[in-house]
Amino acid sequence: MENKDFAVFILTHGRPDNVKTINTLNRCGYTGKVFFIVDNEDKSVDQYIANFGSDKVIVFDKKAMADAIDEGNNFDERRTIIHARNFCFEAAKQVGVKYFIQLDDDYVAFEYRHANKEGTELMGRCILNIDKIINLYLDFYKSTGFKSIAFAQGGDFIGGLHGGMVGKLKRKSMNSFFCSTDRPFQFVGAMNEDVNTYTTLGSRGVLFGTIPSVSLNQAATQSQSGGITDLYLKYGTYCKSFTTVMMQPSSVRVAMMQANHERLHHSIKWNNTVPCIISENHRIQ
Repeated sequence: MENKDFAVFILTHGRPDNVKTINTLNRCGYTGKVFFIVDNEDKSVDQYIANFGSDKVIVFDKKAMADAIDEGNNFDERRTIIHARNFCFEAAKQVGVKYFIQLDDDYVAFEYRHANKEGTELMGRCILNIDKIINLYLDFYKSTGFKSIAFAQGGDFIGGLHGGMVGKLKRKSMNSFFCSTDRPFQFVGAMNEDVNTYTTLGSRGVLFGTIPSVSLNQAATQSQSGGITDLYLKYGTYCKSFTTVMMQPSSVRVAMMQANHERLHHSIKWNNTVPCIISENHRIQ
């Protein structure tokens, strides 16, 4: 791994024997530092340490992190990833790196996403040299003013080549987050924390971005035990999406996810969410 001042943080809970992401990273050729971020309320902490080693497992005080943020509800639930996300900035300092990426624990593939030679079909190809990809993303991140950038997700490509994602940088970061200790920010909302964060901070001019050349693929949402599945199953996707409506009511609403899909989801009106970036051609000399 070229960047020695970088680490992967895998955020995980209750799945010490089913951390798919580490196997996927190994299969994709990753050779850098990896740490597992686990909270002190996880009953399987000892098994994480047994599986991955005490030098690779970083345990944090979940209640202390919860007391410091706006969870966006009164459920008195801490089964959520937001606390691990916010702790990662401190974890990076503990292990002596400046740059890091936050990854969930259930990724099954990292893929190139591109059009075929004829430009008629969206293609996906498994990545075998992810070190090089991470280095390129880091080079871009270091040279820009983004708070965070992210890989795309499988769902970003609904609609294929005509879905509006291919080849275009998007003003959002979800699921995976490239971060730096000198660009700290705080995630908000116990549910839908990534969307809450890029919409609220984005509305204040903070830059988040998704570079869609690479996407990550996850196990089916809410299909596995552990993680935050239990929270979403208990309160439903309506509460999940409505958290973002409460955080950013001027531009987010609850809607059906695609016309023929039964799942409720957030819908963002981008013109009301983030300030427009004006071309340098319009700068007054």
